[in-house]
Amino acid sequence: MSIDWITVFAQIANFLVLVWLLKRFLYRPILDGIDAREAEITHRMAEAGEAEKKAQAVEADFRQQKQQLLSDQDAVLKRALTESEDQRDSLLAEARAKLEKEQQDWHKHLERERQKFTAQLQRAGEETLLELTRKALRDLADEPLEEAIVRHVSARLRPIADELSDAAGDSKEAVTTTRDPLPEGAQALLQADVTTLLPGINLRFETDPQQAPGLVLRVGGAQVAWTVDSYTDEFDALLSERMAAGASGRIQPGGA
Repeated sequence: MSIDWITVFAQIANFLVLVWLLKRFLYRPILDGIDAREAEITHRMAEAGEAEKKAQAVEADFRQQKQQLLSDQDAVLKRALTESEDQRDSLLAEARAKLEKEQQDWHKHLERERQKFTAQLQRAGEETLLELTRKALRDLADEPLEEAIVRHVSARLRPIADELSDAAGDSKEAVTTTRDPLPEGAQALLQADVTTLLPGINLRFETDPQQAPGLVLRVGGAQVAWTVDSYTDEFDALLSERMAAGASGRIQPGGA
């Protein structure tokens, strides 16, 4: 069998022309379209990657802000709790201090009332003692109490007349103080005793409503006194002693 080389070369040429034509007008546009599509896909994927990065950044920022918000919220709650505890402690301390002050004021008030009542009771006791003494002297000796007081003070003046004269120094005046004015008879009696015991000393009479019933004689820096206070003090001491003795007598030892 003979080969027609011209036909073979012609076929080869036709094939090459066909390949060139297909590549030029068919494959190239397809390849260009594919490349363009791939480029577009790559670009979109890059945009998607950027968008994903931005989304991740936004998410991270959101989580950070959320964490910061939670941290701030905890700090605010802790601060509010601390402030409330401090305020509670302050209010409790203020209330405690106020209560203690009120208790102190109440104790002071009770003490003042006790002292006031004691003073009133003592004053009433002095008045009662004075009236009973006056009544006893009047009933038993038919003598005024004031004159008895003057006679008592005069008796105390005699042993210390020299000391009183020395205490008077350059002073030429003695002062007698009583709560109520002395009767003229008692004044004359005391004046006579002072003139006899302390020559050259003038006697002046004064009253002091705050003084206990009785008589106080001052000569210079010395004084001689007889007042009901001494008796009421002895009475209070004796009463306290008797009450203490009675209380101790009522308490029995545990092993008795």
